Amino acid sequence: MSALGSTASPVGRDSRGAAAAVAAPRLEELVSEAIAANPGALAVAAPEGQLTYAELDRQAASLADELRRLGVVPRELVALATTRSPAMVVGALGILKAGAAYVSLDPSYPRERLEFMLHDGGAKVLVESSPEPLRPSVRSLDVPAGAAERVHLPVSTDPPAYLIYTSGSTGRPKGVLVTQPSLLNLVRWHQAAFGVTAQDRATLTASPGFDASVWELWPYLMAGASVHVAPEQVRRDPVAWRDWLVEHRITIAYVPTAVAEHLMGLTWPEDAALRYLLTGGDTLLVSPPPGLGFTVVNNYGVTEATVVTTSGPVTPVTSPTSAPPIGFPIAGAEVYVVDEKLTPVADGEPGELLIGGVCVAAGYLNLPELTAERFLPDHLGCEPGARLYRTGDRVRRCPDGGLEFLGRLDDQVKVRGYRVETGDVAAALLRHADIRSCVVAGTGEHSGERRLVAYVVAAGDRQPDIDELRAHLELIVPNYMIPTLFVWLAELPTGPNGKIDRAALPVPSLIERETPADDEERTDLEGAVGVIVAELLGLANIGVNEDFFLLGGHSLLAAQLIAALSDQVGVEVSLRAVFEGPSVRELAAEVERLVLAEIEDMSEDDAEQMVSRISSQA
Repeated sequence: MSALGSTASPVGRDSRGAAAAVAAPRLEELVSEAIAANPGALAVAAPEGQLTYAELDRQAASLADELRRLGVVPRELVALATTRSPAMVVGALGILKAGAAYVSLDPSYPRERLEFMLHDGGAKVLVESSPEPLRPSVRSLDVPAGAAERVHLPVSTDPPAYLIYTSGSTGRPKGVLVTQPSLLNLVRWHQAAFGVTAQDRATLTASPGFDASVWELWPYLMAGASVHVAPEQVRRDPVAWRDWLVEHRITIAYVPTAVAEHLMGLTWPEDAALRYLLTGGDTLLVSPPPGLGFTVVNNYGVTEATVVTTSGPVTPVTSPTSAPPIGFPIAGAEVYVVDEKLTPVADGEPGELLIGGVCVAAGYLNLPELTAERFLPDHLGCEPGARLYRTGDRVRRCPDGGLEFLGRLDDQVKVRGYRVETGDVAAALLRHADIRSCVVAGTGEHSGERRLVAYVVAAGDRQPDIDELRAHLELIVPNYMIPTLFVWLAELPTGPNGKIDRAALPVPSLIERETPADDEERTDLEGAVGVIVAELLGLANIGVNEDFFLLGGHSLLAAQLIAALSDQVGVEVSLRAVFEGPSVRELAAEVERLVLAEIEDMSEDDAEQMVSRISSQA
């Protein structure tokens, strides 16, 4: 049978398989044991303050009491909309202490999207950020009569732990319900795999709406370790990331793939405390160099299988020839590589990845038909009543038994670490009055970054410009779901069956991209900087106010941008400046500032030469 068993550690396989996951008490009970063992230890630290375990426990218990007074009962869903902060940790633990499950929401999402999630989950109570940074506030929601009874929970005898939303192909997000046993399995594997102890110092990097935040939090709280929230400005600058990790003596850190690739190329002090750099969310394209000083671990997972399914250390190499694999299945996970008939394929053959074991979530909230379609009875294992989740991902088994990721079977795309259903984006675009039909697809991986392209058909003679379409989408979807390219077509191509023929969609050329309206006014220096930025992004042109990162830029391209500016203009723009001012206009202003500063200290001849060189570039 073509299956891969479980591993208890990223550095070696374990033949125990799904049997490694055993029955356990509730997660919050195990966190209470860590609190009792060392109540004075640091639990959460953030720029706005910190909490010891005793303080965390006291505030979470107080929140649980308040939730019960408001009528919250066991297994109920309670909305949690807080920023990355101590209040987020208090909120999640307090909801679990009340016997409920938390609905993890990112308060930065558009209001309409948040309102849908609140309505979909039928939450009667919302825990949210408050003016007091170390504790959340609670308020009752105005829920229509009978709304809670209309919520369709996936069938499961296990208590729920949390609900988190992913992009949905129908134009609405899908709520994935994860149970306590699934979450505990993840926590216990993580603690064993990375040797987590009370002395560890870990990061809380992911946004509350991204399930990696679950993975970053509970393994450490259950071990009595401390969790550290990095300032927002640090998350935008890989060099600042490294310095922050070193300064705060972080031992285990999770960072998104693009940032991890940059961190691997930096110089690290020999006394850095970091033991593991964990990454995931996108296809890792580079390997760490020899002698880095810590282990880089590549992880693959889906929300429907509790964050992480496979994991493995990335072998340091001097000249990598292929992308690193995604590792071996974790404890409690069984994975199968199958063909279109869901029959296992031979070793080395590509196929769809199916996931089984205790890690599989209960299913989708209020979507029983989709749950039945994607969560199948396990016909490949021997556990009665077990289920398999169809990932839609293509993989291949490596000679050592690990897995290689080959991409998506459908039109779902990973963008900046987030999984995006392109139909969700298309549905949002179709709500614009001047758009009759559209389809959204993933364009090629220019410089390793996947981007979205929207093929749009106008409803009449008017074609909205890029700025108008982006402003429309910003009210509906997160910014990572806004396409980089918009291609106008007279009609969408269809096949003999009347369905859209995606293979016939034109490959977006550089000429097809419309220049934003703000392109009419730009200085010579802005024009020169714009050419440099456009070439790096693989675009024919960009507007002076367009965001480098929203157009597909990332930390590695930002470093290349700095090198190009240094080579062609002669000044060294900092990486922080690129992150803080990512438009052509802002970059040109920074270049001008640096040039003027240098000219002040130059001789008259040297100053004239610098001005002449810059003028020739422009």
